[in-house]
Amino acid sequence: MEDKLKRVQMYRRDLHAIPELGYELFKTHTYVESTLKSFGYETTTVAKTGIIAIKEGASKATIAFRADMDGLPIQEQSEVPYRSKHEGVMHACGHDGHMAMLLAFAQSLALRDDLQKSVMFVFEPAEETLGGAKEIVESAIYIERDIEAIFALHLDPELEAGKLGLIEGVMTAQDGDFDIRIQGINAHGTSPHQGNDALLAASALIQHYYTITSRSIDPLVSATLNIGTIESGEGRNIIAKSATLSGSIRAFDFYEYERLKNRMRQIDKGIENAFNVYVENTIVDLHPPVRNDHALFIQMCQVFNRGEYELIKPRMLAEDFSYYQQHNPGLFIMLGIRNQVLGYVQPLHSSYFDFDESILVVGIETYQKIAESMGVFK
Repeated sequence: MEDKLKRVQMYRRDLHAIPELGYELFKTHTYVESTLKSFGYETTTVAKTGIIAIKEGASKATIAFRADMDGLPIQEQSEVPYRSKHEGVMHACGHDGHMAMLLAFAQSLALRDDLQKSVMFVFEPAEETLGGAKEIVESAIYIERDIEAIFALHLDPELEAGKLGLIEGVMTAQDGDFDIRIQGINAHGTSPHQGNDALLAASALIQHYYTITSRSIDPLVSATLNIGTIESGEGRNIIAKSATLSGSIRAFDFYEYERLKNRMRQIDKGIENAFNVYVENTIVDLHPPVRNDHALFIQMCQVFNRGEYELIKPRMLAEDFSYYQQHNPGLFIMLGIRNQVLGYVQPLHSSYFDFDESILVVGIETYQKIAESMGVFK
């Protein structure tokens, strides 16, 4: 136990110190690749800086495990000895822990010769941004394998330390981003009738958008719309000729997500007509919702003792693990890290985010139990 903790702690701290963004994970890639090769694995680079390694078993039937790799553009505030060496970048979502657990699990299987099924270790870039999972599931090495199921653990500061969070069906939301440009006509502030006020139109648009979730969406179906930025105006005595806004939308249900977008477009047209401005709205659909497989959920509820897990509610988060689930049965599991006694209560994406690394051993043992239940061992 002590040796296992020391190993996984070393991996986590090494990786925590070198966070990188998106696909530009060159130091992280080198560290993970060299570590896997030191265990005796051959590695394949996917999605620019992602990595896949496979422990071959007696059968080509494969059980896959995924860890995300990228950090966040956050300046770390904690003064821990392993703090980020990269200014303005931090592992604030637990991806360093996810990689450390999967490396330690890969190490535990490296010398075993009793595997009945093969095991795939997936290290994925760009989870926080462009969805590296989509590129990985389209890669040759992934497509060619007979993958029976894929699993992932995610550290969760909302759950008590050491507890697993299980849920059947929809777990995270469909998400999208939008960018809006409103074009009017400027004029002197003393002659507003000679212009078309884009700033006034923007304020009306915001008010009407925020009625969508309260008046156009089924109250029993969760959805969110948030406008996070607005820029407008050239001077205090000038009617604004343009305004730009940006925001995000999320919903668990596909049809309500589409309804939300349709209402936005209807409001855009109404604003154009009411204020005699032009509204351009670009909506980009991002990740589909994570939907945990029914059979895998039932199986894991039997694998783990009732005291080891909690049944959790869906989260209005977005997660590109959903792309794997479009190709293979998959289960996304939360691993609790909340510990009020030790002060580990910071939310995900906090500049003070940290956790008790002994929890990572629970994660390794969880992967071991999952592998056993999926018939990987004799």
